[in-house]
Amino acid sequence: MTHDASDLTFLIGSDLPVRRLGYGTVHLTGPGAWGPRGSDADAVAVLRRAVELGVTLVDTADNYGPDIAEERVAAALHPYAEGLVVATKGGVVRTSAQAWHVAGRPEQLRAMCDASLRRLRRERVDLYQLHRFDPEVPMAEQLGTLRELVDAGKVRHVGLDSVTAEQLRAALDLDLVPIASVQNRYNVLDRASEPLLGLCEERGIAFLPWFPLGNGALTDHQALTEIAAAHGATPSQIALAWLLHHSPVLCPTPGTGSLAHLEENVAAAAVRLTAQDMSRLDALTSRS
Repeated sequence: MTHDASDLTFLIGSDLPVRRLGYGTVHLTGPGAWGPRGSDADAVAVLRRAVELGVTLVDTADNYGPDIAEERVAAALHPYAEGLVVATKGGVVRTSAQAWHVAGRPEQLRAMCDASLRRLRRERVDLYQLHRFDPEVPMAEQLGTLRELVDAGKVRHVGLDSVTAEQLRAALDLDLVPIASVQNRYNVLDRASEPLLGLCEERGIAFLPWFPLGNGALTDHQALTEIAAAHGATPSQIALAWLLHHSPVLCPTPGTGSLAHLEENVAAAAVRLTAQDMSRLDALTSRS
């Protein structure tokens, strides 16, 4: 599925342009996305630098912290620059670092969206992602609630997080609200979501891979290290460049609390992998 990675933009929902290499805010919070990480001033500095470097897609969630990541986004970036897309998520309540509770009832989703708007200091969320489907609530009820939020002017585009290709197809078949994006775990070594990626390509849906760097597991991989040396790059940059080359709908949003790592990640967009590089990387698996 290699393509020309020179096109580094994507239209979310066919009308919202973003640079495909964005920034994720999970590392502005502590281990397990619980509590703060670093100071507010450090978080503000990283977020502002991301925008200075040309990032136009910032991905966050109400339960990172909880609340902390959204509050830090607002502290750093409000009033928001024209063209800056802020994506957030709802549908999961956190009560500890290990305790995630799916909460997809209509009244819960409405309250979560309103709370995110307050924290982000926005009247409308650019991209509001259902963090998990609630198995206790019919899919049609959850999607119907998101449709209501769109109709109320509180949400521009709707996305889904951690779904299967079958779930996405079912959501599309219901046709209650357009699905502009999905967000699943995906990287050069972890391609369990390849069928979902194929469906996204067919339908023009953005795919925001989480753990695009394998949560740090890719930094000392032999193949990535060797290709990185040939390009004067780092293994992390090669892993991000592979995503940008692999599919035109992939929009990775790597997160970091470090200015140096942020600059390294953003610079990955300039790496041009050869056909030989891509062939070698495409052949990798979690066992290689």
